[in-house]
Amino acid sequence: MLPGSVVAGVMAMSNPAKSVSLIGAPTDIGAGDRGASMAPEAMRVAGLPQALAARGLDVADRGNLSGPQNPWLPPVHGYRHFDEVVAWTHAVCEAEAVELAAGRLPILMGGDHCLAIGSISAVARHCRAHGRKLRVLWLDAHTDFNTAAISPSGNIHGMPVACLCGYGPEALTTLAGSAPAIAPEVIHQIGIRSVDAAEKKLVHEAGIEVFDMRYIDEHGMRGVMEQALDGLDENTHLHVSFDVDFLDPAIAPAVGTTVPGGPNYREAQLCMEMIADTGRLASLDLMELNPAFDEHNRTAELVVDLVESLFGKSTLVRA
Repeated sequence: MLPGSVVAGVMAMSNPAKSVSLIGAPTDIGAGDRGASMAPEAMRVAGLPQALAARGLDVADRGNLSGPQNPWLPPVHGYRHFDEVVAWTHAVCEAEAVELAAGRLPILMGGDHCLAIGSISAVARHCRAHGRKLRVLWLDAHTDFNTAAISPSGNIHGMPVACLCGYGPEALTTLAGSAPAIAPEVIHQIGIRSVDAAEKKLVHEAGIEVFDMRYIDEHGMRGVMEQALDGLDENTHLHVSFDVDFLDPAIAPAVGTTVPGGPNYREAQLCMEMIADTGRLASLDLMELNPAFDEHNRTAELVVDLVESLFGKSTLVRA
């Protein structure tokens, strides 16, 4: 057996999910820039369905969800586009629930990161109904733990983790059936390097586990992933919520909220490969890709490359 095929005490396993469903959510309703609404098509153009099929998966592209148009208005009571965000997150939650009930692995192609309120709420409800444990890996430059009271912009893509943990309006905190959708200890955030001052206080109070870029620099991506994946077992549903701004903008320019100093290509690949080694991936968000800021669709192509690694592509076949 080659080194690296055991992750955090969990023996590498084949991925139990052989059927995946692509769900497009073409909206930038929660973001501060226009353009993420074009991301689902950019991922399709970059060959995401074909790449997954090449991994031996049964791929069903469910097309795009429908929802309100972006009115591009200023915040009201601390939220931008609140009603529209509620509509989109409900649509996502319902679509994901259908795929989970059918035993398929849903891949949400956002769209901005507010949509994760819907996807993770659906996953949390599914896990409760089936007595399964939930682990969420939040790959992002931001903690996304703002609230209406402290958000400098009112953009709800900066609030999804707070809403999922019960810090927010009822319409967004109860999608899983009750609030909070998840306990703070369920979520592990990786790649963090931009947190507002008031938001930082809330993150500490909630007890979110954060592996920021300094921690990654000090311990390496392998050490971080070993900790983040520790304790996974066959009764654990692993959800990955991947914001493209997790990556360093030198390799992934197509986001509206670039923050220098993120993981490089090899660090990102190692992160994905170690997740794949566990065999526990059961649902996935691909968020905040903004083709308006891309260069010949190269960021979308990188996203597809990393998703292939999430589903088992590696340089060597590990025995």
